[in-house]
Amino acid sequence: MSSETAQVKKLADDLTQWLTEDALSAWHAGGIAPDTGECFEVIDLETKAGVPIDRRARVAPRQIYSFLEGARLGWNGPAEDIATRLWAWFSETYRMADGTFAAAVSIDNTLTDSRFDLYNQAFVLFALAQMADKIPASASTAETEAKSLLETLYKTYKHPDIGFREDVPDRIPLRANPHMHLLEACMAWEAVSKDPAWSNLTDELAELALTRLIDPVNGGLREFFDLHWAPLPGDEGRTIEPGHLFEWAWLLVRWGTSRRDADALVAARRLYDIAWTYGIDESRGAAFMAINDDFSVRDPIARLWGQTEWIKAAIALAGISAGPEREAYVADISLSVAALSAYFEDVPAGLYRDKWNVDGTFEDEPAPASSLYHIVCAISELNAFAKSL
Repeated sequence: MSSETAQVKKLADDLTQWLTEDALSAWHAGGIAPDTGECFEVIDLETKAGVPIDRRARVAPRQIYSFLEGARLGWNGPAEDIATRLWAWFSETYRMADGTFAAAVSIDNTLTDSRFDLYNQAFVLFALAQMADKIPASASTAETEAKSLLETLYKTYKHPDIGFREDVPDRIPLRANPHMHLLEACMAWEAVSKDPAWSNLTDELAELALTRLIDPVNGGLREFFDLHWAPLPGDEGRTIEPGHLFEWAWLLVRWGTSRRDADALVAARRLYDIAWTYGIDESRGAAFMAINDDFSVRDPIARLWGQTEWIKAAIALAGISAGPEREAYVADISLSVAALSAYFEDVPAGLYRDKWNVDGTFEDEPAPASSLYHIVCAISELNAFAKSL
């Protein structure tokens, strides 16, 4: 076994052990209400119990994925039961009259934010793909639910040019982030459904990234746009997030490889290069939150999720590279895993910090449930890469 292979396998084994022996059990015990099957937004680091605050719509779909994928990676808890109960509660509580899903509910399940958000719909589609893939008894119903939601998005929220609108009537800015997760959801559906609608939308969203979201001059990908997909005027339109550059790189490698699209692979390498060069703080060794379109630092807070996307992008690019380039990406896998692991220190087993300050301290706050999805996805990718060596 080469030293490269041994190192990657050790990283995969260590993180998988943390996930299957500590994290999923902690989030089952403290993050899921045993009587109702509902999930909590955050877990208190001292009590290891869920905190009774409003629950955002992204949380339940992400937890459905986390437990189901965690079971595939070796967790022996009741993942299918958790996911099934979560979906039953979520679909009953968050579903609006038009078939889309509201943004947040209180701890007593009263709607606190009924607004439409494409970001939340993307995660609903993603969760349904996981259920269709991993719970055979739910496959048919999950696909029906997903197609119904997709039809509503096309009917009511489709952008006349490409992608989707933010609301009806239109709301500015158009955002890259919801479309990124919609691409992820469509690719998940591509793997489990023969319906060409998923592949067609996958291709459209990749085209959106390559032709509108990515700056044709510097190769960076902005976050905010006007109603015609031009960069939003003013300071907000200058925002670039290194974590999202990594995440888009991961997705474009997957799409570009499947479609044999060289332009997508070139774009992915450039996104990674920008994020690596300008978006990683040398003192912390971690990807921070935001840079400007001239690549100057905009927000130096380092969020946990950014490290997971760095891991995924390094793995994806290592997988399509050779020689010294591959060696560099593999070395980055170790660096990015080290950055992520820093968030697991000095907290109860299976929990984590979320925000790493410039001075080296972490914000003293509960652990967010939404981050578990990022962690599980990174570990899943690392496992697959280790097995491919």
